Amino acid sequence: MAEGERGVAGGSAEPHVLWFTPDKPDAISVGRRRIADRLHADGFRVTLCGTTLRTTLAALREHDDYDVVIGTTRAGAFAGSLLKLLGTPLVVDHIDPIRQFADTNSWLLALGVRLAENVAFRLADHVLYVYDEERPRVERYARAATETELGVAFERFADPDPEILTAARERLATAGVGTDERTMIYVGGLEPIYHIEELLGSMEHLDDRTLVILGAGTMEGRVERAASARENVVFLGSVDHEAVPGYLHSADVGVSLVDDSHTLKVLEYAAAGLGIVGVRGRAEARFGGFIEFCEPTPKDIARAVGRAGEHAGSEALRERVKKYDYERVAERYATVVGSVLD
Repeated sequence: MAEGERGVAGGSAEPHVLWFTPDKPDAISVGRRRIADRLHADGFRVTLCGTTLRTTLAALREHDDYDVVIGTTRAGAFAGSLLKLLGTPLVVDHIDPIRQFADTNSWLLALGVRLAENVAFRLADHVLYVYDEERPRVERYARAATETELGVAFERFADPDPEILTAARERLATAGVGTDERTMIYVGGLEPIYHIEELLGSMEHLDDRTLVILGAGTMEGRVERAASARENVVFLGSVDHEAVPGYLHSADVGVSLVDDSHTLKVLEYAAAGLGIVGVRGRAEARFGGFIEFCEPTPKDIARAVGRAGEHAGSEALRERVKKYDYERVAERYATVVGSVLD
């Protein structure tokens, strides 16, 4: 097994799947592992591999060990394409639209990545894609394509283990957050694209609430300074994803300010029964009526937080989110991998 790989147990007679995933810590990138667990239950041996130059070179040397490779965009799809050129069947797991990359990088680099993705789609035996906006491009190049969804561990967020709830409450209490406080929570990346600065600014208009932030990123220093300066901002840093449901159940409002219709945090907030604040844009068509939408300005975020409690515990939203449970999403991956091996 190449450096950087994590196995999902299985016997040697099982088809061996190598899955190139984003090179992120396990606590941050959990979705692929949950789907891999389901593939194992369906009779596959799965090796998850964070995509780096070193793991790619190692996989190329060992390509005969694998019956199929799955590559998650973007780097994983490119690495998987190299194994495809050596004869290993390839499934591209296309979870991020090129638009997101183009928004944060130069047009020239974005063009190069777009072209490389097109090549990966063309080489792939099958492409799984999440965003409907990517459908025309995927179907233009791919020989076979299936639409899928980002998954959520619904029951784990809807009904957490009591020990997880207790551990979260104890840590919050240590940080000065009482059980009787009106608490809003943000879980995720600390990057400008997520409107972290505006979220922090909203707390000047929310003296009756406490904001708890869990996450990591380039704006950690800014968040730490805000937490030091304001009593109603608490920063706990990055926590293991298994512990997140406990923190969500200690809040009544969850905030997600990225302009994206497929945001895992919204699904997790909904499963936990929180009122949700989202930014106006692409998610309105999907979740309109269930989420309090706002402009990404401190005053409008504060207004939305004040109204989001009206949607807390929405059974209609939770029923909708149930269909994105990992078990259902993983069924599509198992079907596709099985068809590629036939």
